[in-house]
Amino acid sequence: MKAVHFGAGNIGRGFVGLILHKAGYEVVFADVNAELIDSLASTPSYVVTEVGDGASVWTVDNYRALNSATHEADVVAEIATANIVTTAVGPNILRFVAPLIAAAIAQRSADLPPLAVMACENAINATDLLKAEVVKALPDAALAEGAVFANTAVDRIVPGQDPDAGLDVTVESFFEWAIESTPFGAATPVIPDAHFVDDLAPYIERKLFTVNTGHATAAYHGFAAGVSSMSEAFSTPAIAAEVRAVLAETKALLVAKHDFDPEVQQAYIDKNMVRFANPELSDTVDRVGRQPLRKLGRNERFVGPAAELAERGMPSDALVRTMGVALAFDVPEDPQSVELQQLLTSLPAESFVAQVSGLEEGHPLFADVVAVVRAHQS
Repeated sequence: MKAVHFGAGNIGRGFVGLILHKAGYEVVFADVNAELIDSLASTPSYVVTEVGDGASVWTVDNYRALNSATHEADVVAEIATANIVTTAVGPNILRFVAPLIAAAIAQRSADLPPLAVMACENAINATDLLKAEVVKALPDAALAEGAVFANTAVDRIVPGQDPDAGLDVTVESFFEWAIESTPFGAATPVIPDAHFVDDLAPYIERKLFTVNTGHATAAYHGFAAGVSSMSEAFSTPAIAAEVRAVLAETKALLVAKHDFDPEVQQAYIDKNMVRFANPELSDTVDRVGRQPLRKLGRNERFVGPAAELAERGMPSDALVRTMGVALAFDVPEDPQSVELQQLLTSLPAESFVAQVSGLEEGHPLFADVVAVVRAHQS
């Protein structure tokens, strides 16, 4: 069995690549980072160290690595004979990956089973976004029948790594990879550590609106408080209280929308607060808070749940408050942070909210977000 995985970074090596390796696949990593790919291609194995309950150490081998910028034809040829293709590149990069997948589907032999395509991104229905780009790049849309596209929900904390770690990766022991089963029918891929579910939406939103929302909340409040590490942020009572206030609001939405048991969701929140505070997984607020424009987007971790709460007439004060705090995220090394500050100085509050958050005037959340933007600008 062979899997091609786009994205050879820490998440690709320490999460998706590891799980595919454990499932028995030969993994072909594809990435545009020449230094990283060259290092992988010249090294027979790397080590993934888990920390936390049930921790283990895994040696990953039986992989190859290709530069998807300079060796496109080779990557296409690998996908054309693969069982699975996965991504961990970021939602905004999927459109650049899609043409290679489309070219491979067009070349794929009719004797092979459909290619399983799964985008493993921190975004709702990322595989749908990838599929749309793949179909657009196909010479004939009917060729899409040669692939099965399934959305996923992924969850594993992979902190910033020691600069001297090389290819080795430290990750938390807990992980979850949920994959929608319906597109596959009875022929689900062989991935023992993943679980296939009929309805993925609750899993995606529970993870995004709890793990990602909570993590980013601590990063932005921590940055505003002058805290440098995530573990310090979660050990600061005032910041932890802001995270719990935000997660109480997203819990209310998840319970109302997906009929989650309130006690089960609260236990999930409590479990994640412990995960976040694990000093062995400490990260920096600068790294976790990076790309604030994406994180403040319409379907992302703050505006997404706050908008749905507002539409239901439910409070979202803590979420909106955190959006206001996020506006102060000013890290010159992060291009989106720089752009965020430029937009705040060049656009009136209403235009900023419409452009960045995707909210339209008249939406029940619009005025509240405009108010925190205007307060920040003044």
